[in-house]
Amino acid sequence: MVKASRGAGPTAAVALLARERVAFTLHEYAHDPAAASFGLEAAAALGRDPEQVFKTLLVVHEREWAVTVLPVSARLSLRAAAAALGWKRAALAEPRLAERRTGYVVGGISPLGQKTPSPTLLDDSAQAWSTVLVSGGRRGLDVELPPAELLRLTGGRTAALRS
Repeated sequence: MVKASRGAGPTAAVALLARERVAFTLHEYAHDPAAASFGLEAAAALGRDPEQVFKTLLVVHEREWAVTVLPVSARLSLRAAAAALGWKRAALAEPRLAERRTGYVVGGISPLGQKTPSPTLLDDSAQAWSTVLVSGGRRGLDVELPPAELLRLTGGRTAALRS
């Protein structure tokens, strides 16, 4: 069921995948603290198309929170995210607040196994891939799984999120 490319990490995301008996692959790589972009670093280190490797960004509106998941090569449209959520507007969450809410550090925030789950939107481009890679819950760890499983586990839905 689980295939590890270099090792496994006991994160909440990995524990959720194992508990739910989802077929997934762990991909571990050496994180460079000087990397300008965590997501592009992951894509390059794993030799994957940046369109297949997805980043997790939290957005807020007043007291509401949501999780957006989109390719590392894409830029989030806050307007599109707000519209998909039925909000008037959205803003990116402050990094420290996102860390506190999810239980993960920036650069390792996974859409899976978050401390406080939020509504989740997955960019509709994910449907073009049989599997996508998302953070496994720490820097230097990604999990690969089918987009349908990601949606099922997060209770998410797809939306056009790119600007």
